Amino acid sequence: MSEYYNSLLQGDKGALKRALYKAMGFTDEALGKPLIAIVNTYTNATPGHYNINELCEQAKKGIEAAGGTAMTFGDIAPCDGIAEGHEGMRYILPARDLIASTVECMVRAHRFDGLVLLGACDKIVPGLLMAAARLDIPAVFCNSGPMMPACYKGKHYDGNIVTEAVGWKQRGEIDEEEFRKIENLAEPCAGSCAMLGTANTMGCLAEAMGMSLPGSAVIPAVYAKRLQMAYETGRAVMGLVKKGITARQVMTKEAIENAIMVLMAMGGSTNGIMHLQAIHKEAGLGHLPLEAFDRFSKRIPQIASVYPASPYDMVDFYEAGGVPALMKELEPFLHGDCITASGKTVKENLQHTEYSTFREVIRTVAEPFHSDGGVAILTGNLAPLGAVVKPAAIPEHLMTVTGKAKVYQSEQEACEAILAGDVQPNTMVVLRYEGPKGGPGMPEMYRPMKCLEGMNLSDSCTIVTDGRFSGSNRGCFVGHISPEAYEGGNLALVEDGDEITIDVPNRKITLHVSDVELEKRRTLWKPVEKQLPDGYLNIYRKITKSAAEGAVMEME
Repeated sequence: MSEYYNSLLQGDKGALKRALYKAMGFTDEALGKPLIAIVNTYTNATPGHYNINELCEQAKKGIEAAGGTAMTFGDIAPCDGIAEGHEGMRYILPARDLIASTVECMVRAHRFDGLVLLGACDKIVPGLLMAAARLDIPAVFCNSGPMMPACYKGKHYDGNIVTEAVGWKQRGEIDEEEFRKIENLAEPCAGSCAMLGTANTMGCLAEAMGMSLPGSAVIPAVYAKRLQMAYETGRAVMGLVKKGITARQVMTKEAIENAIMVLMAMGGSTNGIMHLQAIHKEAGLGHLPLEAFDRFSKRIPQIASVYPASPYDMVDFYEAGGVPALMKELEPFLHGDCITASGKTVKENLQHTEYSTFREVIRTVAEPFHSDGGVAILTGNLAPLGAVVKPAAIPEHLMTVTGKAKVYQSEQEACEAILAGDVQPNTMVVLRYEGPKGGPGMPEMYRPMKCLEGMNLSDSCTIVTDGRFSGSNRGCFVGHISPEAYEGGNLALVEDGDEITIDVPNRKITLHVSDVELEKRRTLWKPVEKQLPDGYLNIYRKITKSAAEGAVMEME
């Protein structure tokens, strides 16, 4: 038997590779152990990743304590909040697939024996999980943890209070000094944003599908327990290496269904749908249709309620028991025999989990917040391939609503109109050419949502778009319209004054225009072509699939 565990380092053929590692101080003893890569997504340009270096050091210690040798490499981690409202947001979703590919390149080039994935923010987490599924080696994910909430006038907020405050200032409710005060307290520390947005949703889904350790997802970023969890993550990956448990043995069809059920039960970000579709595909399981999500939405009640759907933030969710307590309530529905990063099954992990006593945050299946799941799929002539909506964030009076369309060709155009007072109550704001190809990059329609809130219009107006939404949305917003406008979907044919009905209980979205009239309009239609800088977005537009397929990148 070779003295080197890693096959690349064995024999004479491995001499040069050993020499290169020795140039950095690695000894023969260290090189004889399993080589575990840590994907370190640290950056001081993204608060969710600001503490990753500390987690990396702890994961390294855990790996070495369990008999492995840790090697680190970096990856990108763009921040949605900093990218929002300008062309940078078009790069955020495409970054997901780029992250998956860069991890693949490094790991396959070096043939590492195992993988620790450290990340936090919206597209970084699914990108890392996609990479693990693609590589199919022992892998464990650990997130950086949620940020502590901001406190303003005795009430907790996440950082989105800043954007809402723009509307408050616009209406004269606060002055510049108060606005600056809000800005300075809005993001109090490192970590992913304090609400149940995409970052924290994906952290929870990673735990639900078994790719991170039980109880890890919502430990606040500033807690010592977060560092301890990173250490245990390092130890855990070595356990998987010794047992020969690879990522695809964890990320099975059943495990992803567990994640879907948790998504529904917690009312997480709508972005979770397309990310689970992408992970499902990378795990070699093929296309995960939108119908699957709606099937679980009708079966799994929403039993957790976290900001923005309620006043309770991620720290409250953590104190209520987090993902383990949620899964304990769902245990009769879950696939309990799925293996997890702990080396144990879901059933074994839940055996000693206590039920939550914080019933304002996590309820029982028998007494849910809503009888249906917190995310749902709509279809109809405006979205034949599907659209995504978040019932958990929709007030009851907007669950079924009809209104007249006001059409905008870009996020910027819509925001300017809302802040200028051109959007009246009870308007259907149709925001198109923001899909995967039309955006391109399917940017989040974060600013229009917050502009409506700031102008006191979110309680009556709706947004219908082929773009995405942030997990911070409150109100009736329908996104992911497929086919998108750029590809000639009926969204491209909507005109000002057209009536649209959104019927969430019956899962329908209907444009009240005859087929004859739509075909007449189609003969005059030309797609809006947005100018792009040279580079990645041009490639992305050519090879991305529709939102209904998770906006994955795939050559025809």
